[in-house]
Amino acid sequence: MDTFNKVRENFQRVFKALFTEEDTADMMLVNPDNLAETGIEIIAKPKGKKPSSITQLSGGEKTLTATALLFAIYLIKPAPFCILDEVDAPLDDANVGKFTQMIKKFSDNSQFIIVTHNKQTMSAVDVIYGVTMQEPGVSKLVPVDFRSLAN
Repeated sequence: MDTFNKVRENFQRVFKALFTEEDTADMMLVNPDNLAETGIEIIAKPKGKKPSSITQLSGGEKTLTATALLFAIYLIKPAPFCILDEVDAPLDDANVGKFTQMIKKFSDNSQFIIVTHNKQTMSAVDVIYGVTMQEPGVSKLVPVDFRSLAN
């Protein structure tokens, strides 16, 4: 229960960072009397929307809400690395910026591998590994390390 409460508190704070200070979110235990078996209900209330379940949000809002939950957990126990596959696809440019800022904050403790086609996300990273196919059926890895260019 202690861990749930910490994640809940972090989730509310990270949600506001990814949305706005006026936006709110919460997590509730479906069956608080049975902690070993209970589900968790996530409620997100972006500005201008009635309190609703996460299923009623737009694709971008769902993505940011899930990202807020991921980072709420990371604040308690960061993993050494995290793989995100096209998480930024449903996000508009402003929200991609919030997403990449959050990734940068957490990059001190974790290494992120992000699969993306978004140029804004690519511009915010230290290293890009492009995959190209110069001849049919033969993939080639093309790395670009921006850290060496900064010096």
